[in-house]
Amino acid sequence: MQTIVLNILLILLSVLALWWGAVWVVEAAARIARRLGLSELVIGLTIVAIGTSSPEFAVTVGAALRGQGDISVGNVVGSNIFNLGFILGGVALVRALATSPTMVVRDGGVLIATTLLLNLFFLDLQIARWEGIVLILLLVAYIGFLIYRREPVEEIPIGEFHWYEVPRLLGGLALVVGGGHFLVEGAVALARLAGVSEWAIGVTIVAAGTSAPEFATSLVAVLRGRHGISAGNLIGSDIFNLLGVLGLAATLRPMTVDPSVHSSLWVLTGMVILVVVFLMRTGWIISRWEGALLILINLVRWILDFRG
Repeated sequence: MQTIVLNILLILLSVLALWWGAVWVVEAAARIARRLGLSELVIGLTIVAIGTSSPEFAVTVGAALRGQGDISVGNVVGSNIFNLGFILGGVALVRALATSPTMVVRDGGVLIATTLLLNLFFLDLQIARWEGIVLILLLVAYIGFLIYRREPVEEIPIGEFHWYEVPRLLGGLALVVGGGHFLVEGAVALARLAGVSEWAIGVTIVAAGTSAPEFATSLVAVLRGRHGISAGNLIGSDIFNLLGVLGLAATLRPMTVDPSVHSSLWVLTGMVILVVVFLMRTGWIISRWEGALLILINLVRWILDFRG
């Protein structure tokens, strides 16, 4: 009984850390963007996205170094599908998420192209070191382009920039990453006490837990009217996962994967295209009903995973 109470307390504290850290990240990132003359979208696509992808980075690179290619690649692909389904859908369900033609065409196009490129790389069920290097170089070029091509800065009242905004951003990222980690620890412990199988824990709790930083940050951002940070965080996290996380993992240790990677990659490709189509047909907005549909699609996929 004491163990159950302690794990419930750990989960509650983790949720609090996630929320508070997300508030810090959103507010500090908006002020830093204004100070640097960058748009909130660019900050969301880069600094915030890279920070909230830290859990996926740790799991993927660690698995690659241990020679567990299926876990390494599966974590990236699964997290991206989760981001576009449950998280993007969940955020839109709370409040319709506004984006921009630039994000949809440019960044959505990059995400589609990257996903198709990975389908090509994995035709032989392997990802070689040179392919990993190509992915990293593409990420460097993409980030360089975002910074070089200055976009109009949003005219939104966000308060004055202070010197402590940078440590506040870093502290917020530490809170959301740490909160996500301990949320997984507590939830896994409770699930084991309840007799839930390791497979069920892996495809639900761990997948959701490693994406908790993205969800908390994007939800807080959209509730505070920072749509650029919210949407940029989700799209940017997916791009960083595919190009940066998977690219570094393959560069450190080439990987061989199970044939099931093909079906998972095509599911991801379909999700990316569906999201872009949703945004283009409804004035660059993900509406509540579209968010509900994205959640439903992922719910069906989870049920099939359980039965598979």
